[in-house]
Amino acid sequence: MKYNHHPEVGFRLGKAFGREMELAGMNQFDLIIPVPLHPGRERQRGFNQSVMIARGIGEVIGKPVEEHISVRSKRTATQTTKTRMKRWENVRTVFAVLTPERLKGKSVLLVDDVITTGATLEACAGHLLEAGCSSLSIACLAEAR
Repeated sequence: MKYNHHPEVGFRLGKAFGREMELAGMNQFDLIIPVPLHPGRERQRGFNQSVMIARGIGEVIGKPVEEHISVRSKRTATQTTKTRMKRWENVRTVFAVLTPERLKGKSVLLVDDVITTGATLEACAGHLLEAGCSSLSIACLAEAR
């Protein structure tokens, strides 16, 4: 999906994920936030795979996808070859919340494509919680082993 330029795959997988969430009654969110890519990496790739997944989920469960509340403020080296500790060090200060007032008291679904060590999700989720969302859930398509 993300390395062979197939954003439509992410959207379709997101819709399938959304259908499963609906069946399980897991649709009680105010908004959906995809894990952001650095703008330079998104331009290079042509899309953010987490946005595509989030859009698919949002279409099915009828919740808005907010792509610009959380941003990646620093470009980091790829995480693919890093240890757990190096991954955490690589991402712990890269996320920022631009409009915290839009999160106050909201129930948020944070969406990513793959969880490996959880460092990216932990760092991004931490910023959203600090900004005041009332609850935060995570949806991830795959787990790396």
